[in-house]
Amino acid sequence: MNSIQFLENENQLLMIRAKVVGKKLVKEGPFGTLVYTIKQMKMYRGFSKMPHVQYIHTEASESLCGLKLEVNKYQYLLTGRVYEGKMYTGLCNFVERWDQLTLSQRKGLNYRYHLGCNCKIKSCYYLPCFVTSKNECLWTDMLSNFGYPGYQSKHYACIRQKGGYCSWYRGWAPPDKSISNATDP
Repeated sequence: MNSIQFLENENQLLMIRAKVVGKKLVKEGPFGTLVYTIKQMKMYRGFSKMPHVQYIHTEASESLCGLKLEVNKYQYLLTGRVYEGKMYTGLCNFVERWDQLTLSQRKGLNYRYHLGCNCKIKSCYYLPCFVTSKNECLWTDMLSNFGYPGYQSKHYACIRQKGGYCSWYRGWAPPDKSISNATDP
């Protein structure tokens, strides 16, 4: 699932902004492991699990969900898990070039998503879909984008509102008057 905020709600997740500065193929396992050396710019989640990340491990083969990252070219937003003191990531984790994130996503990471820590994002894969408690936001990107980040995950954050209810919020940009409210989550 490619919603940054959804991933941020998971307990065992590391989330960092980093630039890849090197890579090395290591023979761990039958197909090998790629170890990327990174320069960590910022950690958004996972301080207690690993306060500083210097290396990221992934399968060497893309067919085994290994990532191919470019060295000395881009900054990335990377998510992954800690196992035996090492950060592991792959194709099933959220990985995106920093310059490809929307302004709403970047601002959300820095200012907004932490406000939704008590909210849960409920995925909707097919209709009908309903929230079952006041701390849920219904994520509908899966209906029309087949798992790829859609308008909702690129421009909204699930935030606890007055009265204790969670709902989608797009507080950093004026509403687009050319779009009917029916398209808003």
